[in-house]
Amino acid sequence: MERLFGGKPLSAIIRLVVVSVIVGIVMSALGIRPDNILYHLQVLIDRIRALGFGIFENAFRYFLVGAVIVVPIWLISRLIGALGGRGDRRS
Repeated sequence: MERLFGGKPLSAIIRLVVVSVIVGIVMSALGIRPDNILYHLQVLIDRIRALGFGIFENAFRYFLVGAVIVVPIWLISRLIGALGGRGDRRS
């Protein structure tokens, strides 16, 4: 039995009761009741999903803003290099 409980069974049960009461107090302070735990879990998952996609959305916006400057400069440098480098090829 001690192997199953990780120590003396009575001690393990007392620890479980104390931890359960502490977690219950914290959850009650957060306004989470046993009947709406699944609702709060769904809200948490939705918020994490929104946060993740928000990061990609912001990254795409930064990409577009940067591409407006970078792509034309790159294109101009490639054109100048192609036009100016024709007679200067090395073997």
